[in-house]
Amino acid sequence: MRSELIFQTPYWFILFCLAAGTLYAFLLYQPIASWGKKWNYVLAAFRGIAVALICFLLLSPLVRKTETSIDKAKIVFAIDNSESVGAYGQAVMKEVADATAQLVASGFEVGIETLDQQARQLSADSIRFDKNKTDLTGMLQTIRSNYEGRNLTDVILVSDGIVNQGVSPAYNRFPFRISALAVGDTVPDLDIRIKDVVNNRIAYLGNEFPIRAEIAANGLAGKSTTVTLKQNGRVIQSQNVAIDRPDFFKAVDFKATSSQKGVQHFTLEIGAVSGETSKRNNTRDVYIDIIDGKQKILLMALAPHPDIKSLRSLIEANENYELDINILSISTTPPAGTKPYDLVILHQIPNVLGLGNAQIRKFIDAKTPLFFILGNQSAVPLANSLNRSLTINAANNQTDKVTARFNPAFQQLNFDTESLKILERLPPLSVPFGEYNLSSGTETILFQKVGTLNTQKPLLVLNTSGEQKIAVLAGEGIWQWRQEEFAQTNKQDVVDNLFQKLIQVLSLREDKRKFRVYPARNEFEAGEQVTFQTEIYNDIYEPIFGQEVKLDVTDEKGKTRQFTYTHTSESPRFSISGLSDGVYRYTASAALRGGQEKAAGQFVVRNVDLELNNTTADYGMLRELASRSGGAFIMPASLASYVEKLKADRPADRLDSSEEMVELIYLKWLFFLLILLLGAEWGLRKYHGGY
Repeated sequence: MRSELIFQTPYWFILFCLAAGTLYAFLLYQPIASWGKKWNYVLAAFRGIAVALICFLLLSPLVRKTETSIDKAKIVFAIDNSESVGAYGQAVMKEVADATAQLVASGFEVGIETLDQQARQLSADSIRFDKNKTDLTGMLQTIRSNYEGRNLTDVILVSDGIVNQGVSPAYNRFPFRISALAVGDTVPDLDIRIKDVVNNRIAYLGNEFPIRAEIAANGLAGKSTTVTLKQNGRVIQSQNVAIDRPDFFKAVDFKATSSQKGVQHFTLEIGAVSGETSKRNNTRDVYIDIIDGKQKILLMALAPHPDIKSLRSLIEANENYELDINILSISTTPPAGTKPYDLVILHQIPNVLGLGNAQIRKFIDAKTPLFFILGNQSAVPLANSLNRSLTINAANNQTDKVTARFNPAFQQLNFDTESLKILERLPPLSVPFGEYNLSSGTETILFQKVGTLNTQKPLLVLNTSGEQKIAVLAGEGIWQWRQEEFAQTNKQDVVDNLFQKLIQVLSLREDKRKFRVYPARNEFEAGEQVTFQTEIYNDIYEPIFGQEVKLDVTDEKGKTRQFTYTHTSESPRFSISGLSDGVYRYTASAALRGGQEKAAGQFVVRNVDLELNNTTADYGMLRELASRSGGAFIMPASLASYVEKLKADRPADRLDSSEEMVELIYLKWLFFLLILLLGAEWGLRKYHGGY
């Protein structure tokens, strides 16, 4: 580290500091004291140096610290530790360990990443090939995030090329070379399996719904089997399947109904065929939620707009919603005007043309939740009087371009604050320019950000305190947010999650229960902890704690496990583990002031065994990935020669320097130096009888 002193005043001002210290010491120690001339000079020197140093610090000198570090070239071994790799991956671990040692000896920094964690020490037993799904893109994205800004040059991917979760990594770009070390068997096993199941996650009570089983077989031509659909062990329907070719595929369709509400468990089974290598993939569980009806949402818009398609996409992603769309410039008659909607979304309504303005008053009289989205055709003064949450005193129809900034103080909905920071990098929305005022009970979800200036003006607000729930978005352009997020992350999760949760809280019927117990999610994976959230309120709906809660969890066979826990503010959640796959129903109870309160519900534990759907290595994908990234496709036998090539073509280390500018007065050692000088002077004066 190198330090440099920088003056904010002419450097010759130091002479004034020295003169001040000398003059002060001369005037203070001019008389000859009783302790003698020698000590007089020593004490005068201490005082003069201290005063000169204080005067020097008043000039506010700066210290520029420059630190330079060497960032060595880095290589990461990305290990696909899924079940399909299995013994093939374990067989090459010794070669990978040897390659790691050679690269480290050559000056590389070597890391190891797996599908789920970073392995710090590599040995035969350190990595278990037991993961039941493979997301290679997710692993490579994690590597890119972990090594961002560092000198990562190469990633060596040890994999069979099978991807059964996420998108194929061959369609993504990464800022490093990816070399594929291919393992696995490209020759298909003799096997018949349920490759996939196509079904609706939600069906209606009493309605008939389809379930499609996609059957695939390799090398079993001339044989036959039976595909059976069961519910709770009862056979609903069976179909015979004749395997007429070595590479066989067929879709088998079933029809089912249910007279019971809630999650229903169906099972698809293929009869065993002689000669197949595995029977584990001959069974697939299907869970369908049987409901009475959907929540109804109306989207009214002044005119066709890209926002309409975006809102439709994120709303219809939830199968619990039934969406009606009404474009007033095309049809001025809202669909089913007497239909009891759970939520009405108003895009640029009320507007300057007056279309739909009268209909809003009917929704207000019916206390229907409303979500206002303002635009350049909105009648802002009329919207102020109708939304009862946000008032905008617009200045002569002027607009402003603003981006969004999440309000961390907003706690009504559970958002990931870190992920929402991407909103600040999304395109700006056009909003009315003027003064914004919130009514009582209204909370700000998003603030307006003008350029780099953070403001307290609200962009998105929510009011759930009154009889009618209302939200207001002060600008249009949701479609741009979704497009830009996808361009940056290959996903639209953040924007969609924001508006899906907002729509959910607006359309949700008010729950006035004082005792609530519910699982954190509706579905969990086998082996995962099942977490329950507990909420207990008093008569005025303030949260209270300290109650003992009894929880009974019952599986499909009627076996019940009982749990007891205490609800506290520090631990409002309770987790249980060891549940196998299936549908579970739970009942919770607690003794409150008003008597015994109960809550009930259900959840699903799924056995996600994606690795068994396909065990044939895909070298083609690995070759394409290596070619696109500038890497190499290598087999285990040529790993040693590839390592030698890396060592011969070792990239140069990178020099990273960081610069920091601090005022000299903030250096702690100067403070202690002044204390030492003045303390020594004071002590010597006292010792020699001075004052």
